Amino acid sequence: MPAPQAAPGLPDAEVAPRARTAAQARILDVAHRGASAYAPENTLAAFKLARAQNADMFELDVQETKDHKLVIMHDTTLARTTNAEQVYPDRKPWKVADFTLAEIERLDAGSWFAKKYAGERVPTLPRVLTAMRGQGLGLLLEIKSPDLYPGIEKRIAAALRRSPSWLRYDPTERRLVVQSFDWGSVRRFHAVLPKVPTGLIGTPKAAELKKLAKYADQINPKFGDVTASFVKKVHAARMDMLTWTIDDRGDMEKAVKLGVDGIITNKPDVLRHVLQTSRTAQAGHLAAGQPAVRPAA
Repeated sequence: MPAPQAAPGLPDAEVAPRARTAAQARILDVAHRGASAYAPENTLAAFKLARAQNADMFELDVQETKDHKLVIMHDTTLARTTNAEQVYPDRKPWKVADFTLAEIERLDAGSWFAKKYAGERVPTLPRVLTAMRGQGLGLLLEIKSPDLYPGIEKRIAAALRRSPSWLRYDPTERRLVVQSFDWGSVRRFHAVLPKVPTGLIGTPKAAELKKLAKYADQINPKFGDVTASFVKKVHAARMDMLTWTIDDRGDMEKAVKLGVDGIITNKPDVLRHVLQTSRTAQAGHLAAGQPAVRPAA
């Protein structure tokens, strides 16, 4: 692909290369909804814990309120991870889209997980961008259920423009990636901010990869769909692969051997140990004059 150029109307800060670089060779430790095995998912507590556990990136899900504010929530309803049923007993099924931001800000998003997180709130995307700025973590931003929120891609892009440090390219890290299960949504976002790296969640056919690479930088399948052959085909199309969601140490080790570029996990501390062990073993092979470990067949 040609070297990236600034698109009309976009500052140079929004330019990011689409080709893989040497700095991208290490496997990324991506904290799924934050360090969500240990703190309530998609909260600032979980994101900050991911930083403390030395994750490389944190992943979150963005949805939209009734008054078009961007909030961090995985489910399309509030019931599982907040006390919405108690605060608003007559508002079943407690859809995110049926509540204003002011109403959602009344909710407790921590007590369901553990008493010590009582009072943790549902954060907005702007609040997360501000709170996590300069923390040394990249952001994997998932557009969740975009069919429910027409125009959400433009509103996410606007929020990112208002926090431009997330759009600056740093060759030592993948600072921001926007992904979705809805590939049409990814294309719409790419049309607004074409130099922000994007990911497609799922497992496309190998024959589709070249076409998808025109607007995507990552293919992010579930772990059960990953093979070494598929990883190589994705890399041949000049895209990366992050696989999800792996909490078992043995499966993490398998994913490393398959050659993926990143692993999404609820336990970034466990993955960090696996990756450190893998690097130590590989360095030992090289020091002994043995070939480095290669992806499994």
